[in-house]
Amino acid sequence: MIRQPAVAGSFYSSDAGRLKSDIEGFVLRECKKQNVLGIVSPHAGYMYSGRVAGNLYSRIKIPDTVVILAPNHTGYGVPYSIWPGGLWRTPLGDIAVDEVVVNELVHTCNLIEKDREAHMYEHAAEVQIPFIQYFNPHSKIVVMVISARNIADLENIGKNLSRVLQKLRPNALVVASSDMTHYESQALANRKDRIAIDEILALQEDTLYRKVNEMHITMCGIYPIVIMLVCSKERGARKAELVRYETSGDITGDYDQVVGYAGILIN
Repeated sequence: MIRQPAVAGSFYSSDAGRLKSDIEGFVLRECKKQNVLGIVSPHAGYMYSGRVAGNLYSRIKIPDTVVILAPNHTGYGVPYSIWPGGLWRTPLGDIAVDEVVVNELVHTCNLIEKDREAHMYEHAAEVQIPFIQYFNPHSKIVVMVISARNIADLENIGKNLSRVLQKLRPNALVVASSDMTHYESQALANRKDRIAIDEILALQEDTLYRKVNEMHITMCGIYPIVIMLVCSKERGARKAELVRYETSGDITGDYDQVVGYAGILIN
């Protein structure tokens, strides 16, 4: 089965040449690339978060398997939904699903279910894929959409994901797709996002989860980030780095109600 693009033409260009040109405008030409275990990457329209995402992906040696963990914006599908197999299509071409990893994850962790419904209209994973294709056209993907909020389950999935990757794809990258604070003033967004970012940089998923809930920080990918942090630490992560932080206000000039975007490396 081919998963057709849901937001080509709205979140990013539906024209292959224009999309490639847009990505080239966001990436850094002169920077040292590194192998990383996990990242936090934004998923807004490219005009808003493309520079943060492009700067982030420019720093990474994209491996041949990339696991994308996305929040569920639509409400469709099962709580821990993994796309079963086949291909995902973008204007840059088709990218194959790593079905070996998919099947092992479903076998290893009974929380994860094969499901298409949660993915059909979800943009948060899709917008990561053109950047992956640009830097490694041969990469395969594993895509999960997460809607449940039980932190014990999230930690369980993170540990099982680590076991599977260490067994099958030790060089895999895990992407946690998330925007930061939504529709608050620039000053408030900056303050709240700094609190969340500091916990991610400290690799403290428990404290991050607690503070996001207690302080009503409206970052949409908290569940994918918890899974990614647990998985990364199980794989040996020791440090994190903030590559770039911006808000929509930095693009539009409207600082009354902004959305925050952070690009973070974990290694």
